Amino acid sequence: MKKVALVTGSSRGIGAAIAEALSREGWAVCINYIERRDKAEELAARLREAGGEVLVQQADVADRAAVERMVENTRRELGDITLLVNNAGIAKQEQFQDIREETWRRIFDVNVNGCFHCTQAVLGPMLHEHAGCIVNISSIWGSHGASCEATYSSTKHAIIGLTRSLAAELAPTGIRVNAVAPGVIDTDMVQVLGQETLDYLAREIPLGRLGRPEEIAETVLHLVNARYLTGQVVTVDGGFLP
Repeated sequence: MKKVALVTGSSRGIGAAIAEALSREGWAVCINYIERRDKAEELAARLREAGGEVLVQQADVADRAAVERMVENTRRELGDITLLVNNAGIAKQEQFQDIREETWRRIFDVNVNGCFHCTQAVLGPMLHEHAGCIVNISSIWGSHGASCEATYSSTKHAIIGLTRSLAAELAPTGIRVNAVAPGVIDTDMVQVLGQETLDYLAREIPLGRLGRPEEIAETVLHLVNARYLTGQVVTVDGGFLP
C-alpha cells in the first residue's frame, strides 16, 4: 500500500517538522494550513526539490465540510491516507474567569473536534484495509494542567482520552492510535510567553533547553514505525515533568 500521510496544521512549527521528516522517509504528504499559505507553499517547494510528493490543502479542521474536501482531494491526488497526524491546535493564555465562551468553543472546535472530523474522514479505507496509523499531538499540560491555560489543557486532556479509547476500539482492525505529549517546544506558539519566561523554563528543564520541533517529529516517526505500539502517550519534555 502506498504511504500517504495527512499532517494537519503543518505549514510551520511542529507540523512542518513532522511533514518534512515523513517526506524524507518516503511518505507522500498532504500539508494542511488554515492561513499561512506562504509557509505551506515554501515547505512544499523544499520537499519537492528533495524529491518528495506533496499536496498543499487549505482547511479549517473545525469545519467538517472543509475536512472532507481536503481528504477527498488528497485521495484523488496522492491516494488513500494511511497515516493521519492530528497536529492542528490553538491556545490562548488567560485566567479562567476571563475566558469568553466563544474562545472556549473555538479552541475545542480546533483542538478536539478537529481530531474528530479528520479521524472520521480518513477511517473508511483504513478499516477496509485493516491497516493504518493515527498519531495525535497532545501536550504535557493535557496530563498535568497549566495555570492560565485551562481551555488548552482541557482540550489536550480530551485528546489523550480519545487516543486511548480509539486505540482499544480499533486494535482488532490493525489500526494503531498513539499520541505525543510535547513539553515546551521552541515554536511560534510559545514565543508569546516572552524571552524572560522562556529562559526561566529552559533553566527548569533538566536537559537545560527548550525542545525542537524536529525532536517531536522523531518521536512521531518512531510511533509510525513501531508496529506493536498502540494506545500510548509518549511524553517528550526534556525531563521537565516527573
